[in-house]
Amino acid sequence: MDRDLVFTDWSHVQSFLAVAETGSLSAAAVQLGQSQPTIGRHIRALEDRLKVELFHRHARGLALTEIGAQMRPAAEQMRAAMAAIALRAEAQAGTETGTVRVACSLFVAHYILPPIIAQIRQTDPAIQLVAIPNDSSENLLFREADIAIRMYRPNQLELVARHVADLEMAAFVAHSYIARRGLPETIAEFWEHDLVGYDHSTLIIDRMHELGWSAGPEDFAVRCDNHPAYWELVRAGCGIGFTQAAVGRADPGVEELDLGLKIPRLPVWLTAHRAVRRAPRVDRVWSGLAKGLSEALCGGRSDQAGN
Repeated sequence: MDRDLVFTDWSHVQSFLAVAETGSLSAAAVQLGQSQPTIGRHIRALEDRLKVELFHRHARGLALTEIGAQMRPAAEQMRAAMAAIALRAEAQAGTETGTVRVACSLFVAHYILPPIIAQIRQTDPAIQLVAIPNDSSENLLFREADIAIRMYRPNQLELVARHVADLEMAAFVAHSYIARRGLPETIAEFWEHDLVGYDHSTLIIDRMHELGWSAGPEDFAVRCDNHPAYWELVRAGCGIGFTQAAVGRADPGVEELDLGLKIPRLPVWLTAHRAVRRAPRVDRVWSGLAKGLSEALCGGRSDQAGN
């Protein structure tokens, strides 16, 4: 084997994986924070070095060739190894300054996180914070985020988690809707009103089933899976909707609907890779997030389990 193959530029392998995962140079460029021409050059350089064609070019983008598909698992192993090296180095560096990336849902990023970030910046101005609003699970193992705020506890052994709050959920309705339709006073009347729900997401329907209600997508007059947009539809008067109680109660444009509903709460977890969690700057942001989320969502009460 050509010894030069061993020294293939790691950035070229990163670009290869990004194109394999996204199917296009432009999407890979966004994922890696590079320009599209740079990603294209990386792919061509890797193909020239290996003397194989890695992708079929077609109108819809790029698809792996047979040899490209065979190479992908090895490239993913390289990425895992490089991530492990970076994680260990991060933990040993012990730096108090630098950047910490925080991933969370779109809704949390819009309505919950900004004042918490502002408070952390006041306490630790030497730390730069990157908010990653994304409803998909950020991969903590590959350093796409240093800390993630999630509504479930992860089960990977490499990750540590801390339960910081239980989200109280409630039903709300805009004053403009009340002026047109009034308020339901019973559960039976509730079902006669316009309801705002999710389309593909089953979160609201699942909670209704836990309450013993039989509900499906057809029971919602308006549906939207983007959570900030969903809440704006409720605020605009499209119907009765559900959201985090702390957010709804802080909004003067809506009124909480009190029908004695016992809506199950959602747990909130902070999560990080075990090695990164020990880095001083990550530890400081972790503590700030735990305190801020606890105060914002449950009046300062938090569960200390899981560091």
